[in-house]
Amino acid sequence: MTLIRANSILPARREALRLETADGLGLVAEVALPLDRDPVATLICLHPLPTHGGMMDSHIFRKAAWRLPALADLAVLRFNTRGTSSVQGTSDGAFDNGEGERFDVAAALEYAEFHELPRVWLLGWSFGTELTLKYGCDPSVEGAILLSPPLRKAEPADLAVWAESGRPLTALIPENDDYLRPAEAEERFAAIPQAEVVGVDGAKHLWVGHAELVLDEVVRRVNPAAALPLPTEWDGEMTYGDASAYADRTVAAFADVPRP
Repeated sequence: MTLIRANSILPARREALRLETADGLGLVAEVALPLDRDPVATLICLHPLPTHGGMMDSHIFRKAAWRLPALADLAVLRFNTRGTSSVQGTSDGAFDNGEGERFDVAAALEYAEFHELPRVWLLGWSFGTELTLKYGCDPSVEGAILLSPPLRKAEPADLAVWAESGRPLTALIPENDDYLRPAEAEERFAAIPQAEVVGVDGAKHLWVGHAELVLDEVVRRVNPAAALPLPTEWDGEMTYGDASAYADRTVAAFADVPRP
């Protein structure tokens, strides 16, 4: 058995993609599927604010893609929104402050539907939670999980849409978040009766040091049949991501990655 480390990559079928938006842009993306079986559910990852280092490779999302197909039988689809760069590449277009990004969310949902990915859940983080709340309550979506939601762009009408849908919504709120802390989150999300607000002691907005807890909470909701907590060791093939590939990116986005 080998310890699963921050940069461990477990076996999966991985495919680099280009998502096409309705307004003519190509988005850099990747889908990761269980190696030798069909996924039981799907995560579509909506990343933090790209002007502050957020991208499809932000640490929670790359760990989800590197681990969850093998450990929890999940498909993980992640992508760079318009104008966003990562080591995977740069998506067409320019950051549009959450407006044009509605087409990016739609493109990911369309990919999942066309390729018959099962039981789609949205996993939004920070800026990605705003996209989830504004544009993610789609008939193809089973539910959503929000990491560090600022609730700055999402309007009461957006929350009302989720409330009316009845779809499950979980918000993981860091105790020491920079924007929205657990007590206020309870008040704000009261507009969605089915919303579950989970305060996480000691955590901050970027979830540094709490990635394993986050992944456990995500899997608990998306694939309740999976054994939890997720394994910390792996008996089989394992490769490793290159931490140096992230050295020139915003420290905030990769605060848990050793700098070479």
